[in-house]
Parts: sequence; structure tokens; C-alpha cells
Amino acid sequence: MLALRLTRGSHPLVLLRRLTVAAASAGVGFLLLCTLMHALSHPDDRSSVGRLLWCVLPIAATVYLAVAVARTDPGTRPRSGLSAVGLGPVRLAVLAAASTALSCTLGSMLALLFFLHLRGDLTGLPFDGAAAELLFAETPLPLPAALTLLSLVPLIATASAAVVLRPRPAAPDAEEPAGAPAGLPWGVALVAVGLAVETYVSGTEADSRPPGVLAGWALTAAGLWLAGPALTYLCGRLLQSAGPSALRLLSGRILMAESRRIGRPLGVVCTVASGAVAAVAAYGSAPRPWGPMTALGTTLVVVCTTAALLTAAVESRQSRTEATADLVRLGAPATVLRQAAALRAGVLFMVFVPLTLTVGALAAAPLTR
Repeated sequence: MLALRLTRGSHPLVLLRRLTVAAASAGVGFLLLCTLMHALSHPDDRSSVGRLLWCVLPIAATVYLAVAVARTDPGTRPRSGLSAVGLGPVRLAVLAAASTALSCTLGSMLALLFFLHLRGDLTGLPFDGAAAELLFAETPLPLPAALTLLSLVPLIATASAAVVLRPRPAAPDAEEPAGAPAGLPWGVALVAVGLAVETYVSGTEADSRPPGVLAGWALTAAGLWLAGPALTYLCGRLLQSAGPSALRLLSGRILMAESRRIGRPLGVVCTVASGAVAAVAAYGSAPRPWGPMTALGTTLVVVCTTAALLTAAVESRQSRTEATADLVRLGAPATVLRQAAALRAGVLFMVFVPLTLTVGALAAAPLTR
């Protein structure tokens, strides 16, 4: 009940984030139900397992967005005096997990209602049964299996939010600035292994490719996720090299300080973009390369990862509110702050876009042979 009251009294921007999580959960639930009905209508089709495996990507993207939104929720941040009324760090983490469960469950229920409506199982509303053929309305929907699939996203997202937001003991040297991220070597190694796995499975039979391609893509995503903070930190160091001006110093320091917060979502977006480049290069010339469910899954992954990056950017800006106010108080013009933001975005664009195109080209090379 307290989580529901916090949700109703939140800032409109916070409500928009939670509605985005609910919409993503609804999209994944609809995709899972469509996959279930395809498998029931085609019991001898071996591609049903591959379709279900590809649903892992939208599920992972939705869970990633839900955790990012829960981490930046201002209603669950520790404040002075809350512990006295029973809202300590543990209780706030529980509230964040409950808010995540509420948003994801709402989306799953909307997905079920929308699915039944388009199948024609719920009548009396406009467009009922409009997609009966596409959703295999002649096959009865097993309710226990449908509810089991719809509970995946709320359960995984809630557990992930609880683990990420669990209280941790404060480090003794928390006042010292953090050093450079050390994930670049491991990230490069994982990207190389992922590309090698995709190259290996490209020479196997078509029926056995989806699990191998998915495994290779997951390794590549993990590698870019690990390498993203280190690359962002190096961008900050690059801005401060060779006699930097005050603008470059400010931009570089901010990138170095926010490398972990911004770099990981950037690595995930880089992974998605490189996967899109590889898919277009490998299957773009086909007569009908993507159906409606593929388009839905791709849209979910792109929207969730982009929204997670924007959420991290907003969190980074909020964390620098006091420093920005101090700069303005000292007489720094607003144009300098805007130029610093544009310079940071430009440097990240110059580094991550070539990386994305390179990884996408390497991933597409074995698939186009």
C-alpha cells in the first residue's frame, strides 16, 4: 500500500519512467503469449524453441530498464529522519522492489487483456478479434501456462531490483575519488569470444544456430558492458590531454567521474546498435526478413536500452546539481555548461559510433558468407 501511495504522489517524470517500465512489460508479455500460441498451434515446428530463446533479449532489456528506474527513484532514496519512522535502507529497498513489481505486474495484466481482446475472447469492445488469425484464435489459450510466462518479468525484475538496491556497508575510503575502471581487458576478451562463437555457429545447421548466436551475442553484450566505463573514462582523459582549456578540463573531469554511471548503459546501447547493424547486413536483402513479432521484440530492446541510457544521464545530471550551482555562483555562464555537455556528447559519439560499426561488421561477416 505504501508503494502504491508513493507511486501516485510521484513527480510526473518519475511516473513517466514507471509507465515506460509498465509498457515494456506489457510488450514482453504480449510477445511471450504470441510465442506460446505459435508453439501450441505448430507442435511439430522445431523453430518454436528458437522463438522462445529470442524472447530472452526483450526480457533482459525490460529487466535492465526496470532496475535502472528503481535505482533512480527519488522516493526510495535514504533521507535523514526516515529511519526514525521505520523507513531505513532495508525498508526503502523493499519499497523500490515493490514499486518495480507493481509496474511490471500492471504491464503483464494489460498484455493479457489486450491479447485476449485481439483474439476475440473478450467481446463488446472495438477491434475485438481484429488479429484472430495472427494470434491463432482457433487454439485455446492455456491459462496456467500464460500466467506462468507473464509472471517472468515481474519476478525477475523485482528480484534484480532487490539485489541491486540492497544495503551495503560503507567503504572506509568512500571519501576518496574512485580510480579508473578496470574492465577494459575483460571486456575486450569477452567481445572476442562472443564474435568467435558467432563465427563458429555460422557454419552449423540452421536449426542449431539460434542458441549459439544468442550465446555469442550475450558474451559480446557483457564485454561491451564491462568495457563501456573504461572507454568513457579514457574519453575524459583524452579531453584533458595536450594543453586543455578550462572547457575541456571541465568536460573531461565530469566524464571521468561519471564513467561508471554512463559507461555501462552506453555499452549496452552500443551492443544493441551493433546487433542491428549485423542484422541489417545479414538479412536486410531478404524478401520479408522481419515479421510483426520480430519488429515488436526489436522495438522493445531499442526503447528499453535507450530509456535506460537517458535515465542514467538524468541521474548523472542530478548528482551534479550542487557542483553546477557552485559554478554558476562563481560566475560561470550557462553557455559554458551547455558547451561542456555538447563536448562530452561529441567525444562519446566519436568513440562509440566507430566501435559499434566495427563490432556490427565483424558480427555480420560470418553470417553473410
